[in-house]
Amino acid sequence: MQQLPLGVRLRDRAVFESFYPGPNRELVAHLERLAPAPRFPPVWMHGAAGSGRTHLLQAVCAAVGVRGRAGYFPLAELAPLGADALEGAGALDCACLDDIDVVAGVLAWELALFTLYRELEERGAALVIGARAAPAALPWKLDDLRSRLGACVVYAIRDLDESERAAALRRHAAVRGLELPDDTLQFLQRRYPRDTARLCGILDRLDEASFTAQRRITVPFVREVLGAPIAADGTADFASR
Repeated sequence: MQQLPLGVRLRDRAVFESFYPGPNRELVAHLERLAPAPRFPPVWMHGAAGSGRTHLLQAVCAAVGVRGRAGYFPLAELAPLGADALEGAGALDCACLDDIDVVAGVLAWELALFTLYRELEERGAALVIGARAAPAALPWKLDDLRSRLGACVVYAIRDLDESERAAALRRHAAVRGLELPDDTLQFLQRRYPRDTARLCGILDRLDEASFTAQRRITVPFVREVLGAPIAADGTADFASR
């Protein structure tokens, strides 16, 4: 049974099957082993926006939620609501915290995180954390929290190269039951954002548009739906993290 705070919903396709691991096979294997038997020690994975950490956190939450109680907490969204947003999370089988770097250095949040850590540790439940940086790089105020998070199993999410991004897009398309011609895939890779998460978001948009229009996703259809390609500075963003 999944437990999500304040109406937060998991993405339907944020599951292990739709994630292309590439150079992150060790991380994905570790998370897949964790899912059927949530347990300490906690896992910390860090990478830039678009690296896939949100996908993996939600995949863990979805997998654990089949048999137990899991919660996904996007701290960048919850931060304005205050640290009370974590209340009750210590009773879960697995708590997945995204964007923890957003609240690092905020004493009220650090106290809540320390309480959550202790509650999960005492019960042997799982804690999986996503951030932009490693725990040692964040400006913690509480030494006890710093030392405990520093003992996490830490993984740096590595970027995919061009061929791996193509494989990731093909897997994403296959999960959606979508036909992605080679020329369309090459066009997307050449002309639109190069991080995998945003490319997958663009593909989702194209899939919905093609279903509505009952048309195949060809290069002309991509141009029609998306308009001009994204500028070099990446300011025209078609997809989320």
